[in-house]
Amino acid sequence: MDATLVMTIIGPDRPGLVQTVAARVADLGGNWLESRMCHLGGQFAGILRVEVSAERRARLEAALQGLASEGLQVAVQAEAARGRAGSREEPAALTQVDVVGQDRPGILRSVSSVFATHQANVEELSSEIVSTPMGGGTLFQARAVLRLPAGGTLASLRSDLEKIAADLMVDIRLEPPRASR
Repeated sequence: MDATLVMTIIGPDRPGLVQTVAARVADLGGNWLESRMCHLGGQFAGILRVEVSAERRARLEAALQGLASEGLQVAVQAEAARGRAGSREEPAALTQVDVVGQDRPGILRSVSSVFATHQANVEELSSEIVSTPMGGGTLFQARAVLRLPAGGTLASLRSDLEKIAADLMVDIRLEPPRASR
């Protein structure tokens, strides 16, 4: 039986780091299923999902923990079960939300509070601060992919986000739900 593992890796960024991790996974017969990785503030941050035979799981975890000698912190968890076997739950809808406005503290706190109120799960979130084109300050930009709960409505989420948009002085755009991946 195969084990599916989700791991996070963080540490000083350098060329060849992803190849080092990929080689350890492949050397132990692991299959790299998916990942999200980036460079933030001079650090490498990554989350990845791999599948490996149950017999090789401990060896793979040990090999990845060995990256500590290269300054990397690695945390490994077994993939969470996705509901009961044979359940026939309807797939939840995914909606994209874009936020843009003059940067100031608390924007993400306010927006994510609306997400939580609507029980929308944040599947992906990216944000950044960028300079405005004419040197007039900085803009906050964020993009979130949300999984709406069964019975949740885009109209209700949109309404509550519009209520806070004026106070935050941001533009918020929602894309209609699309099928789960």
